Amino acid sequence: MSQVHGEDYDFNQLFGGSIMSPVPPPYGVFARLRAERPALRMKGWMEDSHLVTRYDDVVQSLKDHETFSARGNGRGIGIVLGRTILEMEGLEHRRHRRIVMPFFSPRGLRGDVQAFAESTTHELIDRFAADGRADLVSQFAFTYPIRIIAKMIGVPIADFEEFHHWAIDLISVAVDPVKGFAAAKSIVDYLRPILAARRDDPRDDLLTVLLNAEVDGEKLDEEEVLRFLRLLLPAGAETTYRLAGTALFALLTHPDARAEVAADRSLLPAFIEETLRWDSPVQVISREVTRDVEFHGYRIPKGDLANFSIGSANRDPSHFEDPDRFDLHRANKGDHVSFGLGEHFCVGAHLARTETRVALDALLDRLPNLRLDPAQACGVVGFAFRSPDRLPVLFG
Repeated sequence: MSQVHGEDYDFNQLFGGSIMSPVPPPYGVFARLRAERPALRMKGWMEDSHLVTRYDDVVQSLKDHETFSARGNGRGIGIVLGRTILEMEGLEHRRHRRIVMPFFSPRGLRGDVQAFAESTTHELIDRFAADGRADLVSQFAFTYPIRIIAKMIGVPIADFEEFHHWAIDLISVAVDPVKGFAAAKSIVDYLRPILAARRDDPRDDLLTVLLNAEVDGEKLDEEEVLRFLRLLLPAGAETTYRLAGTALFALLTHPDARAEVAADRSLLPAFIEETLRWDSPVQVISREVTRDVEFHGYRIPKGDLANFSIGSANRDPSHFEDPDRFDLHRANKGDHVSFGLGEHFCVGAHLARTETRVALDALLDRLPNLRLDPAQACGVVGFAFRSPDRLPVLFG
């Protein structure tokens, strides 16, 4: 017999902390849930919200766009972003996504984008290369991707740290709505005069494309352009900043893999894929259920949110052998679901991979004997989003 809710679990008690930074890391809890309660409702999270943790359930559901609708994003991040491709579906989604895809495709990322990523990497490393120590989160990873996405779009940013803090506050609106809405306003206030200037001075960049783009014969209005920018700039900053930080942590805590990658840089793409599987930057994808559905006797009612645990799926032993182990040569590491699946597969996936590969390659070249500072503890933290919050290192 199916049950709608059964026993509710308290989020804070189950994970030992808040939604943004539970202690300890969630993977032991996920293992227990996959075995005992692969779908459940939790108190202290989002209202009418359920967590699904098994790999097969996550994969099959994310491919079923009719039953699990992306419009559920409008009840989360959409309250500050406005209506974006995150919550659009079908033809509307495809028409809007088509506007930006050429800039984020593998072909679009060759040449100028890769060259700018390389020059940005070296510019940041130059600032601390002579010091013998650094925090690779605050001094490198935190502003590295926002510099690149801003350049691609054509948005001049004077203070990258301030802008990235706005991005974090915006994406974290569920945790602190006041900060989230304030950040959204700050970003819009910053962007409006840039839009006005670009109309008078068109350039070969994504911002000019957005200002001239048409959907169904109608140009995007200013608010629609701002919605794209509120999505692309924070997303471009957040995902890669977290991926780069976690990849660096993995590199510095797995000496055998690090030695192989240092000797053979063609292994960097495989290293990045295993990092994405091992500890995904984005841990949860939400969908609104369009009809009553059942997972292993547990019923989720129509209209509720199903939250698919990417982190749990990527460590499901039914699909990944010895899943808690970082394995550079894992045959099926590319089966991870860290960028989503189907029509809502992450637009910026190729960019995140490119930026991370460029960064790791340069850091290995530029910082000899790179190692974690043994006097300062660090690790990967977070629930909905995960990455190191600091990465103190020594080198030379």
